Amino acid sequence: MDAVIVGAGVVGAACAHYASRAGLVVAVVDRGSVAGGTTGAGEGNLLVSDKEAGPELDLALLSTRLWRELAEVLPPETEYEPKGGLVVAPDETALTALRRFAEAQSEAGVETHEVPSHALRDLEPHLTPGLAGGFHYPQDAQVQPARAAAQLLASARRSGAVVHLGEQVTAVLTHPDGTLRGVRTPHRELHAPAVVNATGTWAGDLARLAGTHLPVHPRRGFVLVTEPLPRVVRHKVYAADYISDVASGSAALQSSAVVEGTPAGPVLVGATRERVGYDRSLSAEALRRLARQAAALFPVLAGVRVIRTYHGFRPYLPDHLPAIGPDPRVPGLFHACGHEGAGIGLAPATGLLVAAALAGDSPALDLRPFRPERFDQAGAAQ
Repeated sequence: MDAVIVGAGVVGAACAHYASRAGLVVAVVDRGSVAGGTTGAGEGNLLVSDKEAGPELDLALLSTRLWRELAEVLPPETEYEPKGGLVVAPDETALTALRRFAEAQSEAGVETHEVPSHALRDLEPHLTPGLAGGFHYPQDAQVQPARAAAQLLASARRSGAVVHLGEQVTAVLTHPDGTLRGVRTPHRELHAPAVVNATGTWAGDLARLAGTHLPVHPRRGFVLVTEPLPRVVRHKVYAADYISDVASGSAALQSSAVVEGTPAGPVLVGATRERVGYDRSLSAEALRRLARQAAALFPVLAGVRVIRTYHGFRPYLPDHLPAIGPDPRVPGLFHACGHEGAGIGLAPATGLLVAAALAGDSPALDLRPFRPERFDQAGAAQ
C-alpha cells in the first residue's frame, strides 16, 4: 500500500480519487461514516466570488476547472449545478469596495460582470429593491456535498482503494528512524509509507498523534432549510459583507446570509461563524439573524416556513489558508485540511495536489503558501 488517507469527508475522498487515478494503492479510514463530519453539514458551495486574489483564489480556480471535469464523469446524484453567484451591495460605499475587490479578482482570472441596480432583478426577480448594484460571478457553482464525497470514494474504490469506516485511528505508527509506517485502529493496522491527514476540524488531533503541531480549531456555523418552493432564488446570492466575515478571525458570532435554491425545492440559508469549541447547542440568536438577513434580501421568504436547521464545525487555521502537502517535521505525513468553509469547493484541487506530492510529481500549483510547518507553537503563521 502506498498511502493511508485518514478522513472520509469530501477532501479525503478527493485525495483518494486522484491518488487512485495516479496508480497509487490507498486505504481510507474514518472513525464515522462517509461525510459524517464537516462535509455533511455543508451547503456545497463552490465559490470563487468570496476569495481575494492570492493563493486561495488560485486553488479555487483550479478546483473550479476540476469540478467541471468531475461533473462529466460522476453520476448526476452529485447535483453539480453551475448556477453562478450574485454579490450585492446595499449602498454606493459598499459597491465601490466590491468593485475594487472584483477588479483584483478579474486580473487573477475570475470572470466578473458588474450589474447595475436596475438590472439586478433581471437576474433575481424576487430580490429586494433599492440595492446599489452588484457583481455576477458565472464560475460559482453548487454540489450536494455528502453525495459528492460518496461518489468520489466510489470512484476511488473502482480504482482499487479500500475504505474502512467506523474505525478511529488510535496511533500513528513509525519506524525507529521516525518515518511513518502507517496507522492503528481498534480493528487493524494499515501499513504504508505515507499518511494523509484529511480529518477536517480534528486535524490537530491527528497531527499530535503523529508528533507534530497544526493549530486547527472548530468554527461553528448554522444553516436554515425552508419548505420546498418554486425556484424563487436562481443564483447563489449574498451581500458584500459576507466577504469580510469569511476573512475575519473573530471568535464572536458573525452572520451574513447566503441564499440559494436547490434542485429539490428547499432554499438554503447560511452562514454564521463563531468559535465556541465543539459546543453543539442550538443558537437561537444565530438562527434569528440568518432568517432576518435572508428576508431582507428576498422579502418573498419572510412568510416561508423553515422546516429544519443544521450546523457543523469548519476547520479554521489562523491565516485562513489550508495546510496542503508534506510535513517535513514528520517524514511521510501529508496534510489536506484547514479549509474552513471552503473545503467542498477546494477539495478537487487539494486532492490533485496531494496525489502529486504522494507520487513525487510536480504540483499544479506552488505549495509553499500552504506548507503545514508555517505555524509556530503559538499557532501564528511564520
